[in-house]
Amino acid sequence: MKRTWFKTIIFSIIIFGFHNPLFAQVGNSKYVNPFIGTSGFGHAYPGATVPFGMVQLSPETGNFKWDYTSGYQYADSTILGFAHTHLSGTGVSDLGDVLFFPFQGTKTTMKSSFSKNTEKASPGYYTVVLKDDNIKAELTTTAKVGIHQYTFNNGGKASILIDAQNGLVNSPRELAMHILEGSMEVVGNNTINGYIQSKKWVTKRTYFTIVFDRPFSASRFIDGDKKRKIIVDFDLAKGGKVGAKVALSTVSVEGAKLNMKEAVGKSFENIRTAATTQWDKYLSTVTITGTQAQKENFYTSLYHLLIQPNNIADADGKYRGADDQIHQSANKNYYSTLSLWDTFRAAHPLYTILYPKQNAEIVNSMVDHFDAVHTLPVWTLAGKENWCMIGNHSIPVIVDAYMKGIPGFDAERAYNAIKKTLTNNGNPKHDWIVYDKYGYYPSDVTKVEAVSKTLEAGFDDWCAAQMAKKLGKTEDYEFFMKRSGYYKNLFDKSTNLMRGKNADGNWVTPFDPLKISHASTSGGDYTEGNAWQYSFHVLQDVPGLINLMGGKDKFVAKLDTLFTMAPTVVGDGAIVDVTGLIGQYAHGNEPSHHIAYLYA
Repeated sequence: MKRTWFKTIIFSIIIFGFHNPLFAQVGNSKYVNPFIGTSGFGHAYPGATVPFGMVQLSPETGNFKWDYTSGYQYADSTILGFAHTHLSGTGVSDLGDVLFFPFQGTKTTMKSSFSKNTEKASPGYYTVVLKDDNIKAELTTTAKVGIHQYTFNNGGKASILIDAQNGLVNSPRELAMHILEGSMEVVGNNTINGYIQSKKWVTKRTYFTIVFDRPFSASRFIDGDKKRKIIVDFDLAKGGKVGAKVALSTVSVEGAKLNMKEAVGKSFENIRTAATTQWDKYLSTVTITGTQAQKENFYTSLYHLLIQPNNIADADGKYRGADDQIHQSANKNYYSTLSLWDTFRAAHPLYTILYPKQNAEIVNSMVDHFDAVHTLPVWTLAGKENWCMIGNHSIPVIVDAYMKGIPGFDAERAYNAIKKTLTNNGNPKHDWIVYDKYGYYPSDVTKVEAVSKTLEAGFDDWCAAQMAKKLGKTEDYEFFMKRSGYYKNLFDKSTNLMRGKNADGNWVTPFDPLKISHASTSGGDYTEGNAWQYSFHVLQDVPGLINLMGGKDKFVAKLDTLFTMAPTVVGDGAIVDVTGLIGQYAHGNEPSHHIAYLYA
C-alpha cells in the first residue's frame, strides 16, 4: 500500500500528458500541469491549493477504492463534488472534508457528468463545467480559505449541497460511520458554521465557517437531527453567480472565523491572482533551460514538492497538537502531513537547499510534536500521529538541517528530542530494549518487518551520532555509533543478503529472497520489499557494507546482479508498491531509490 506523496514526483517525471492551456501566466507556474499524477496509481489531485496551505480544494470523482485516496481519477467522467482537504500521493485514504455540490432541480444521486475539454487547472485554480445542469465551477484558495464560484448558466432556482458527512474512506459503511460527532448551524441568511470529528487514518477535528456572497432564498437539512447535510437555494438570472468562502481550523469555529479574514473583501479573481503570484515566487527558486515538455515535467515535480507538508496553525498561531490539546506556536506555524519514511530521502534534503526557512519551521513543528507526546513524529496527519511505516525519520531531517547550519531552531532542544525518541519506548514499532538486548530485531519477537526495522533504525542512530559529536556529546556519539552497526548482525554470508534472524541466533527458514513482505497483509521481515531490495539499505556505512560483501569487485557484481536478474517478485500479500522493476531494483518504491548511486 503506497503511503507517500513524494512518489507523485517520480510519477510526474515519467508521465507528462494532459495538455492544459490557461490564462496568461508569466512565471514558472505556467509550466505546471496539476493533472500529472492523477491517473492510475499516481494518487494526486488537480484542485486548488497554495504552497504548504491548509486547504486543498479539489474535485472528487470517486471513493471507496485504493485508486481514490486523493478522491480523483483523471479517466472518470462524473464529479461528486468539491471538498476542501486532500492528500497527494498516499496509499491510504482520509480527508475529503466539507464537500460542495452545485445543482438545479431534483437530484436522486448527487453527481454530474462533465466534458474533459471544460476541465482546466493551474497552480491555485481549477475549473470545470458540470454538464447535467450547465454549471461552471471555479475554485481557488488562500492558505486557510477555499473559495468557490459557481455560474448557473440556465438561471432559475440554484442549489448547493454542503455535505459535512463526506470523507474519503474504504466503504459505504465506513462513510456512514466515520463521523463521530458534529453538525452545522445556519447563522443569518448567508453563513453556516460547523464542526466534525472524524475517524479514519487518524481521529481529527475540523471546524469551519462558510460565508456566501448573497443571501439564501431557502435552506434545509436533509439528514434530520444530524445536521451534517444541508441544501441552500438561490434565485438567479441566467448566468448568475454564487460565491462562497470556506475557512478551516483544527481549533474552533472562532479560529476558522479568524482565518477567514485573509479572504475578506477580496474578489475571486484577486485571490486567484494572489495564489498564482505565490506559486510563481516559490517556483522561481530554480530556473532551468530545456524544452517545453522538460520544463512542464520539472516544475510540476517542484509543485508537488510544495503542496505538502501543510501548515495547519490558525492565523493567531493556535493549533491542535498530537495530544488533541490546543497549543500556541510562537511563529504561527505548525506543519503536518509529514510522510517521513518517504520524504526524508529526497524531499526534505531539497527543502534545505531551496526553502531553508520553511525547513526550519518544519523542524520546529517536529520538536513541538515531541513536547506534546514525548516522541518525534513518524507520519502525521492533521497534527495526529498514525504510526504508518517504520523508523523515526524526523531524526535525519533534523540532523540534516543542523549539519547544514540552517538557522531558526534550538539545536539542544532538538537533540534532546532525538535522544529521548531513540531511547524511550514511545514508538510502538520500535522496542529499544529488545533492539539493544539482541543487537537486532529478532523476527520471532518483532513479528513483522524485523530486518527493515533494524536497518532503518541503524540509519537514525548514525544521524543522532553525528549531531551528538558536533554538540560535543562524546558518550552519546559512541552509544549511537555502536547501534548504527547492528545491521551487520543480520548479514547472512551464505547468501550475501540481509536476512531475518530469531532470538536464538538462528536464521529464519524457509528463506525466499524474492518474496515481498507486506506488514498489513502477508507479514514478513521486510517493509514493502524483499531481501534483494533491502540488502543495500545501509545508508550510513556503505564502506562497511562493501566489506561485508567481500570487497568492491564483489559488491559491484552484486549490484550488477540486482539490476540484471529477472524482474520477478513473489508474495501472498500486497505487492502493488513494488513497481518499475529493473531486475530487482524497484524504481517505484522508496527502499530502492539510493541503490543506483552505490556504483559511485
